[in-house]
Amino acid sequence: MVYLIEEDFGVFKGEPVKKYTWQSESGFRVSVISYGAIIQSVLVPDKNGKLSDVVFGFDDLQGYVERNNYNFGTTVGRCANRIRDASFQIDGVTYQLAKNDRVNPQNHLHGGVVGFAKVNWKTTVNGKKVICSYHSKDGEEGYPGDLVTNVVYDVTDDGAINIEYTAVTTKKTVVNLLNHSYFNLAGHETGVKELYNHVLTINADKITESDRDELPTGRFISVTDTFYDFRIPARLGDVMVKNERLIASNYCINSYSKNDLTFASRIKHPQSGRSLEVFSNQPGLQVYTATALAGPGQPGHVGKSGVEYRKYGGICLETQNYPDAVHHSNFPSPILIPGDVYKHRLVYKFAVEK
Repeated sequence: MVYLIEEDFGVFKGEPVKKYTWQSESGFRVSVISYGAIIQSVLVPDKNGKLSDVVFGFDDLQGYVERNNYNFGTTVGRCANRIRDASFQIDGVTYQLAKNDRVNPQNHLHGGVVGFAKVNWKTTVNGKKVICSYHSKDGEEGYPGDLVTNVVYDVTDDGAINIEYTAVTTKKTVVNLLNHSYFNLAGHETGVKELYNHVLTINADKITESDRDELPTGRFISVTDTFYDFRIPARLGDVMVKNERLIASNYCINSYSKNDLTFASRIKHPQSGRSLEVFSNQPGLQVYTATALAGPGQPGHVGKSGVEYRKYGGICLETQNYPDAVHHSNFPSPILIPGDVYKHRLVYKFAVEK
């Protein structure tokens, strides 16, 4: 049995921010807030029954509004990841977007300066499901068309967070939505030492090749005989010590189907017994190990309980379309047309092995 609790989490621009918490009898507990449609906490028991919060985040709304520069737990949109030169063309019309990428300021990143992560979504409850809704107006961040987006969260007693994204538009536009949670199954506070102990599996034979701006070239690289090969489970530390920037790549999921869930990845922390499996109907999986956060000897990014989050202290497993797909005809198209419905299904399935 799962219980859903609704409470206030503060006020943003005169509107109440809501927090929804699913509590299961096993102790599994998930909280989502309406600001940014964010996964705020995920508490998972270990093999001894000890609960730990396994995602980065903040204890209060002020933290998310003022300090969430790295998208902890956010719903990212209208188009996640990078767009080269912060512009694209549809039917011969050029649309100029916000230039906000840290790697190269001429590019566009994660939907813009505000995007979907820094707004308060409308919420409704249907049974134990929470529906977050946002109306992105024509021209917002430079994107064409009014876009109405819904994110449905549903948490089950077997340790699953089920997420469904849908969107409709009034004009042809670019859409690529994702969840940007940073996971550390040893506990959000344990840092790089324990992240290195995680064992990662990825269902992908190739990645999209990237240039120095972390944008796709349009070519693919086979993972065979490279450090990118996680088809056989590998300990993160053993791989990253050889190439620390390795884990910031878009993997092309084998045999994905836009109509069905496909296994994308599994990560396990053997010491705690916790594991996470990721399923989706998206072609790509961006794997990111918090490379933009501060490294050793620098002030960390202060999050929940005063914990300083640092480089390589957490891992994102972002199901998505390929980055910058609007500029590559050989990638799955990110263009949504009026009358069609964008659909992205995602499942985070947690478990514990005794």
